[in-house]
Amino acid sequence: MQPLPSSAPQLIYLAFGAKTYQQEACFSIISALAQLKESGSQALDIQVHTDDPAPYAKLPVTVHLICDATRAAWTQPHGYHFRSKHVLLRQALEQHSQAVLIDTDTFFRQSPMELLRRVKPGHLLCNAICARYGENPNTVLYQGLRSILHARGLADDHMNLINSGVIGLAAEDSGVLDQSIALMDEFHPIVPNAYTLEEFCLAVAAYRTLTLTDCTDVIHHYWSRKDLFRAKIQAWLHKHGDDPLGEAALADVALVNDRLPKPPTLHRLGYKALSLTLPRHQRQFARELLYGCYSYANEFDRACTFAWWDKALENLQQRQGRLNSEQLHQLLHHPGLRLSLGSKYQDVRDHLLKPDKG
Repeated sequence: MQPLPSSAPQLIYLAFGAKTYQQEACFSIISALAQLKESGSQALDIQVHTDDPAPYAKLPVTVHLICDATRAAWTQPHGYHFRSKHVLLRQALEQHSQAVLIDTDTFFRQSPMELLRRVKPGHLLCNAICARYGENPNTVLYQGLRSILHARGLADDHMNLINSGVIGLAAEDSGVLDQSIALMDEFHPIVPNAYTLEEFCLAVAAYRTLTLTDCTDVIHHYWSRKDLFRAKIQAWLHKHGDDPLGEAALADVALVNDRLPKPPTLHRLGYKALSLTLPRHQRQFARELLYGCYSYANEFDRACTFAWWDKALENLQQRQGRLNSEQLHQLLHHPGLRLSLGSKYQDVRDHLLKPDKG
């Protein structure tokens, strides 16, 4: 990576692959700029490392094109995707006194300068400080690594786990990334299916060495219910993609909030009553479909209609098993469901009976 001339604070994004990840990154950046403008804060540098520069053409960012060979090298020796995050941040800290790496599935609640204020020597900034390691002994990471960590004195049951949707470090503490990378390389063959190995190894590397600091008040990491938040973001980009930094666009950023779109309490109680006409195992399915049918005041909440319907079917199949086409037809034909959905029934049926839904 070429040296960067600016001494301004650094926000770093790593975005490659599917279009949805690029959309997430764009909106996260725009939300940072909106908050920066509103607070009147000083400027900062935003670095985007991506395989597709086009989505960022209208944003004040520095784009670094990464090729397949570079991406592959960052994930070696085991092809572990999330290893790339630590490699990239480690490189950035060779040239800057502090830097913050931000996952794409985020958006800002406050000025990004507040993140930088929390990055200081002796501290690890993460998105959230989570439960202690020993609180859930049934996890793959506990059962697979506890004895090794205890024997080598690397961690104990009191170690706090973290969410690494945000990672911020001062340059003098960059060695913690060398250790986390080494731990990933060592532990991946032992727990190859541990999705959160990356943030776990960072927690181990920082344990007893760095003070943990979180930032959930500054940035929202929507790793849960992702499809609903993506629907909001895609609606915003559809409306403002031609002028993403215009006054109207920045004003609408606040409407893409961190709340799941749900109808008012009285409506939810009504939906619950309607669902009583259905078999017990179908009632949640009906209620979630109705959440998507509600006409929300917020236009970006209204954009979640299809996402709610898809999520309702996904949740049902997680509970009951995958439905074939005939079973799905029978489910949607139930008189109680038709009654519950009313005028929206045909729209719901047409959407859920598309070939990719069964």
